Amino acid sequence: MEPTPAAEHRDTAAAFTALVRSADPGRWDDPAPVAEWRARDVVDHLVEWLPGLLSSGSDVRLPAGPSAKDDPVAAWEHHVAAVQALLDDPATAELVLTNPHIGEVPVDQAVSRFYTSDVFLHTWDLAKATGQPIALDEARCADMLAGMEPLDQMLRESGQYGPKVDVPGGDAQARLMGFIGRDPRAWP
Repeated sequence: MEPTPAAEHRDTAAAFTALVRSADPGRWDDPAPVAEWRARDVVDHLVEWLPGLLSSGSDVRLPAGPSAKDDPVAAWEHHVAAVQALLDDPATAELVLTNPHIGEVPVDQAVSRFYTSDVFLHTWDLAKATGQPIALDEARCADMLAGMEPLDQMLRESGQYGPKVDVPGGDAQARLMGFIGRDPRAWP
């Protein structure tokens, strides 16, 4: 049975939250695997884009919180709690997000499909930027990669992913990171 969007977010965000909380405060300005990003920018990206998506296509307004540029830990903790509260609310299943690129999608499904999967991918980025160990779920990596590969051209044209990096013989995590434009060999 597939996990609910709320359960999926809770589990996925828990791994990211653990990295945020255990990051050495002196590493928030260290480079991240995403070109021109620092560790704090990984958090900033996740905190900033979802509220805009939701408010532009639904009645959902996530409460503003601290800036990740000033305090990435406080910003993430505020944001992740707000997203979880939204997904835990039974009324959310009745809300619809309307977007010219994706059409009409229930809000909880949109959060799951676009945001929670983004948190999963950026968990690797934050771990690498802050020098923490990371082992993403191999089955989920393989499933995501299988779902993304047929959309390769569209994903590249979106500008959201860098050029694909070939990772011969790599595990599913390494191949997924290579597919989205990260070179796992450059980030031991």
